[in-house]
Amino acid sequence: MSTKRDYYEVLGIQKNASQSEIKSQYRKLALKFHPDRNKSPDATEHFKEISEAYAVLSDDEKRKIYDQYGHAGVDGRYSSEDIFRGARVNFEDIFGGFGGGGFESIFESIFGKGGFGGFGRERGEDLVYDTTITLEDVLKGKHEEIDIRKDVECENCKGSGATPGTSKRTCSVCHGQGQVRTTRNMGFSTFVTVHPCNTCRGQGKIIERPCNQCKGKGKVKGKKHIAFDIPPGVDNGEYTLRGEGESIDDGPSGDLIIRIHVRAHEKFKRDGPNIFYDANIAMVDAVLGKTIVIPTLEGTEKITVEQGTQPNTIMKLKGKGIPDTGGRGRGDQYVRLVVNIPTKLDRHQKKILEEFRDADKN
Repeated sequence: MSTKRDYYEVLGIQKNASQSEIKSQYRKLALKFHPDRNKSPDATEHFKEISEAYAVLSDDEKRKIYDQYGHAGVDGRYSSEDIFRGARVNFEDIFGGFGGGGFESIFESIFGKGGFGGFGRERGEDLVYDTTITLEDVLKGKHEEIDIRKDVECENCKGSGATPGTSKRTCSVCHGQGQVRTTRNMGFSTFVTVHPCNTCRGQGKIIERPCNQCKGKGKVKGKKHIAFDIPPGVDNGEYTLRGEGESIDDGPSGDLIIRIHVRAHEKFKRDGPNIFYDANIAMVDAVLGKTIVIPTLEGTEKITVEQGTQPNTIMKLKGKGIPDTGGRGRGDQYVRLVVNIPTKLDRHQKKILEEFRDADKN
């Protein structure tokens, strides 16, 4: 189970709080715990915690997922970068009145260069893999092993991009910085612009003898074997394997997005952690009562149909549903008793029912 505190608790708000209340409360706490204003040792950690809570709760889609599945749902679907990316405009609006640097400088000073999750940095492309699982897989979880076609390290040059036995040299133009500064004096002002070095294409290094296998890229198309576990209780949606996407030089790798499709079950219907089953029973059994056997995701269960049971009566099998991804136990299985009314009767059956009807009148 997650050790993170509940996001609503972190911000000190109710679960039905409006977006304006969430924003107002976050701004209040951000002013209180911003490290430039609060010099206590734990101010930075508090600021990170409330910022993450705000990033999720200020986004309607992420908030809906969090309300349903808790931290497991959010962490399973989004990388740290993805959590903050959607709320970036809101952060800029809030921090615009702080003075000094804006959104970028505030997060860069706290979360490192580029901001939390790599804001402002180029990253590798995300890859997508689709998988279909059964409702039984949802009950127990599933281990999957796949081969993903992606860029992998060139075995010939070991990823250097240079012909074996040679190496890269430092660019003489940018001196290994990958950037070139240009200074222009305009009257009383001096303007400095920074742009990627054209000589080394921003790499800071030059390969004079490129590897003939990867053409100097250091990577070739190949396959990577990846194993992962689909946790119990998942639903249709996307889940993220961080850093398993395409990689790039001097930047974070992309993610592998696992798109999960839960196959429709021939017997059960699902609604969140609960499942539903229609049990057909004879009219006589509904009248006289009977013990029947019904299927569950784990086998069978016996239930007792009481005398005089009415059509569409709902019975509950507690704890026979799907595990809750938020760690709150399992859902239930609901059984609807569908009473079958015969449409064709022989003479004997009809006579018995007529006698029953006449006796009932008396």
